[in-house]
Amino acid sequence: MAGNGGETTWCFSQVKGTLEDDVTEADLISCVEFNHDGELLATGDKGGRVVIFQRDPASKQCVPKKGEYNVYSTFQSHEPEFDYLKSLEIEEKINKIRWLKRKNQAHFLLSTNDKTIKLWKVSERDKRVTGYNTREEGGRPRDPARVTQLRVPTVRAAELMVEASPRRIFANAHTYHINSISLNSDQETYLSADDLRINLWHLEITDQSFNIVDIKPANMEELTEVITAAEFHPTECNLFVYSSSKGTIRLCDMRAAALCDRHAKLFEEPEDPHARSFFSEIISSISDVKLSNSGRYMMSRDYLGLKVWDLRMETKPVETYPVHEYLRSKLCSLYENDCIFDKFECCWSGDDQRLMTGSYNGFFRIFERGGCGSGCGARRGELTLEAARDAAARPRQPLRARRVATTAKRKKDEISVDCLDFNKKILHTAWHPHESIIAVAATNNLFIFQDKF
Repeated sequence: MAGNGGETTWCFSQVKGTLEDDVTEADLISCVEFNHDGELLATGDKGGRVVIFQRDPASKQCVPKKGEYNVYSTFQSHEPEFDYLKSLEIEEKINKIRWLKRKNQAHFLLSTNDKTIKLWKVSERDKRVTGYNTREEGGRPRDPARVTQLRVPTVRAAELMVEASPRRIFANAHTYHINSISLNSDQETYLSADDLRINLWHLEITDQSFNIVDIKPANMEELTEVITAAEFHPTECNLFVYSSSKGTIRLCDMRAAALCDRHAKLFEEPEDPHARSFFSEIISSISDVKLSNSGRYMMSRDYLGLKVWDLRMETKPVETYPVHEYLRSKLCSLYENDCIFDKFECCWSGDDQRLMTGSYNGFFRIFERGGCGSGCGARRGELTLEAARDAAARPRQPLRARRVATTAKRKKDEISVDCLDFNKKILHTAWHPHESIIAVAATNNLFIFQDKF
């Protein structure tokens, strides 16, 4: 159901995870990803676990539709390791999950921690073979003297089991922490990026990768920027983009050279010299970059806002959306508590008409595109919502829009900027590829919201 001005009316659907206040570090969700048809939703956490949720078939058939998901499979993807040569502890935290397009009955996904990427096969088994000649039902070998007749084993229905098995392990290719993995549109290759290098892999080859970007200087004292995110173009298998801590995005064409040290396009917004401060370089660092599903646009997230770029225009973004501009006056305290280094992700809706990203205090922002260019004040379709537990008590009820007051005088439904909880941060969000269903990770809880059909 659309609200005023064609906006979507969002309501609570589900919350997954424990509701206890005593949350362990290992339970914190570190990534969220829908698969290509939206039937499965995967989360990774700091404990190295991957939890896959499957959409409830009944929720799709009922009227109105519901976006409800049930636990489908849970498995340990990564374990903590120790690099004895470098005396370095490698965390089990899942940094990224990427789904492969489905080709058969099984599902495949890539998951990565700081150093190692794994290809997982997730398959169902709902049948079992019985009536063996040489084995008992429990699997023990039978006494040959007791085998008096030939029996043909039969296949019988059994309780559904979902098995996750590692099919490939891609390791020992990154010196620095992996921050991105991205599947190519050819579904045969993918890239992995760390702070200084981007590697190209083939899904069938685990012992060899090609270095396609290397920004490591000969003298590390001359290092001025690091790679923060990288992604393949959704349709052109030769194109990819990567962002940097200096606020730039480079578009590279693998047809031009084996090593893409020369970019095809550089996207950078000129800095206003009058607005420059001690924090300018930090807040201009791009934490996430996502190409639109159509492949024409690109979205980047820096600390304070979102920018939408047209791939045909490098000089400036075509749209700018402030996420929490009210924090500009708080940058000094945010620097002291390290919040200024938080890496917020962003995502597109399936039709490329809406954008979503997270903020603090459990807030996340949704922006309707169109009808407003760069530099606008109040925007049509600009919405701040909250991932809060009390929403579970009001299922199917429209979420209340939240507002932050920047002055001492505030309205009844506003919260003061001085009262924001910076420990409740929304870093990871995902949008269903075809429907208005969104997933929001809030510490150890996964909130699922949907439009009120």
